[in-house]
Amino acid sequence: MTSPYNLRLPKKAAFMARSAPFTRRTHARARGFTLIELLVVLAILTLLAGLVGPKVLNQLGGAKSKTAAVQIADLDKSLELFKLDVGRYPSTEEGLEALVKKPGSANGWNGPYLKGGLPTDPWGHAYRYTSSGGNIEILSLGADGAPGGEGENADIRNTP
Repeated sequence: MTSPYNLRLPKKAAFMARSAPFTRRTHARARGFTLIELLVVLAILTLLAGLVGPKVLNQLGGAKSKTAAVQIADLDKSLELFKLDVGRYPSTEEGLEALVKKPGSANGWNGPYLKGGLPTDPWGHAYRYTSSGGNIEILSLGADGAPGGEGENADIRNTP
């Protein structure tokens, strides 16, 4: 009695069935990468990151200083608008808060003079404001939050 599963394959099909596993293995091996190739690519990427990374981070730091300078210029312009409406700059006690909330002694206040409230500097510190004798100073203490410093830690102000 013959089983329906005992099919006879032609000679060519039998040869292909026996050699199929070998061709699949060599074909799969040809598609992948060797460990050496992966390590070489990883080493090249590490070198690139080591060379380019510090330059990108320095540019990012410089962008924060420029952002602070732009914000200080905007605050200076808002203070000029305050002065046009009220006739004076806010006192040191009133501070920059006078640009968003009306001070008690500010007749003619037509604010708020800033959209979105009072900004902080790019490092999260409040801007410092002083007014004396018609001269105003807006100051950011830089990344370290302390007076003085160099680079990113340097003070940024509206007056030279």
